[in-house]
Amino acid sequence: MTGEASAGRSPVLQFLGATGTVTGSKFLIETRTSRVLVDCGLFQGLKELRRRNWEPLPLPAASIDAVVLTHAHLDHSGYLPLLARQGFRGRVYVTRGTDSLCRIVLPDSARLQEEEADYANRKGFSKHHPAEPLYTPEDAAGALNLLHPVPFDEPVQVAPDVRVTFQPAGHILGSATVTAEISGRSTRTVLFSGDLGRPSHPLLRPPAPPAAADVMLVESTYGNRTHHDEGSSARFADAISRTVARGGVVVIPAFAVDRTEVVLMALRRLMHDGALPHVPVYADSPMALAALGAYRSAIERGSPELRAGLDVTEDPFDPGTLVELRDRDASRSINRRAEPAIIISASGMASGGRVLHHLERCLPDRRNTVMLVGFQAAGTRGRALADGARQLKLLGRYVPVRAEVVDVPAFSAHADSDEILVWLHSGPQPPETLYVVHGEPDAADALAARAGRELGWISTVPAHLERVRLD
Repeated sequence: MTGEASAGRSPVLQFLGATGTVTGSKFLIETRTSRVLVDCGLFQGLKELRRRNWEPLPLPAASIDAVVLTHAHLDHSGYLPLLARQGFRGRVYVTRGTDSLCRIVLPDSARLQEEEADYANRKGFSKHHPAEPLYTPEDAAGALNLLHPVPFDEPVQVAPDVRVTFQPAGHILGSATVTAEISGRSTRTVLFSGDLGRPSHPLLRPPAPPAAADVMLVESTYGNRTHHDEGSSARFADAISRTVARGGVVVIPAFAVDRTEVVLMALRRLMHDGALPHVPVYADSPMALAALGAYRSAIERGSPELRAGLDVTEDPFDPGTLVELRDRDASRSINRRAEPAIIISASGMASGGRVLHHLERCLPDRRNTVMLVGFQAAGTRGRALADGARQLKLLGRYVPVRAEVVDVPAFSAHADSDEILVWLHSGPQPPETLYVVHGEPDAADALAARAGRELGWISTVPAHLERVRLD
């Protein structure tokens, strides 16, 4: 490697994403001889953030020696096809679960982008002529060829002077914290939290305690909030029951990976206990159905990521009325049905995918309900609904919002502020510096302040493209 990184005397960390936003996670470790990128995510939400996906990285992709992914969600993995197209040819180190989910998520992302560009061109509502996808299925296939799965808890050399270790993060299948050991005049250790799961996840084990590290990066999606689990199940069930009673449809925009699984598990439990009527449950997302297959495979093989004592004698994701919709004709057909039903469809923040067509049909009708079951980033349709929007732009036109909108954030797979603080404090020693990332400004600032006040740590929120020394 040549250039600034080879000339520098100290290892440096640069924040290429997930600063001031919950998306676009990319963190670059530069040493005298190596460049290692931890996470390679897409920016989502606000238009000014999404534009960054089209801008070149501040370094040649070919100069990066290795990529390490904490997990498969697109805001952590979705830039990989572009990186490969730009000339990156190194290995992408992942866990087994992340490998299996990336092989679902990245091709599906490319397919959706092509479909949406084609739809915009046919309907003529894009200001770009022609509208083009960010990347293609061929680009995604090129990125998948670079994946290199490794086990949890076993150090692996990813560059001559950088060694990493994955530990379970309990967020989604395969999710991990990453500890990077940088050798040189002295060994320096950096811990990346990725996205932290919750101790109460119904399927996955809680996050492993953090390893000792000189520097830590921690996510702050819910850095200024706590999940109110008490009553959330009743709130969820009550909203569905009253919608069914008035003859309506419940539309649940849900992330295809993990959120769909958790929602299905909740529906199964509530219907089994008699707390919900047995109405059809449509899972309408090819990516979600493929992810369901990955989770079912993990259960069958007894993955060590799964919570101890999990009852797997029956399919935990089928409430008894599950209908899996695999093609677009089947998806369109349920919009012509009149009886009450529950539709779970991606994307989770209503930023794209089949859920847009269901929202277009259901939002104008007061009998229906839209259930928000996870974090809604600024600039997304999901955030607009959560904030009380009375109209929403969908597929090139505005539709009125007359349906009931119910927000149940306790379904989130992200640790809240209290849970993050407990996790940080469970490590063997405090770091020299804590960098708070992957959160909107208010959330990141709040968590940094709490870590300083309650743990006594040096804690700061970095700026986009900021560089800091690691020596």
